Amino acid sequence: MSKTSQQNTTAESNGVSVIYTQAQASGLQQVPQLVPISPGGGGKATPPSKQGKKNSTIDRNSDEYRQRRERNNMAVKKSRLKSKQKAQDTLQRVNQLKEENERLEAKIKLLTKELSVLKDLFLEHAHNFTDSVQPLGTESTATNSDGSGQ
Repeated sequence: MSKTSQQNTTAESNGVSVIYTQAQASGLQQVPQLVPISPGGGGKATPPSKQGKKNSTIDRNSDEYRQRRERNNMAVKKSRLKSKQKAQDTLQRVNQLKEENERLEAKIKLLTKELSVLKDLFLEHAHNFTDSVQPLGTESTATNSDGSGQ
């Protein structure tokens, strides 16, 4: 079985050519492949915001230019204020967290001291308790010291 393929190219008006490939021996269907017509190919697509604009110079004294500049200046001012506000909010949050951290560290110190006092109290009580309770073997010899053996 020999596999030979045949290609038909059709150029379209939208800058894309369609290549139809058909393998004769295998009986496969035609599969269209979209390929850019321009020889450079692989370039980035132009964003929609730049597609309709012309590279003509705009008169700096025109009303349109002044309106654009005014809108842009307002947008820049708004952006800078927003950025400044965000920095202030972040600084305020940092200060709040520092205060909370200091408060929590003080609480840790207090609780650590309390734990230490309670441990000492417990150990003292446990030590006194073991001293007051005598083991069973020593208690029976102390009561039977008269020599009766019972």
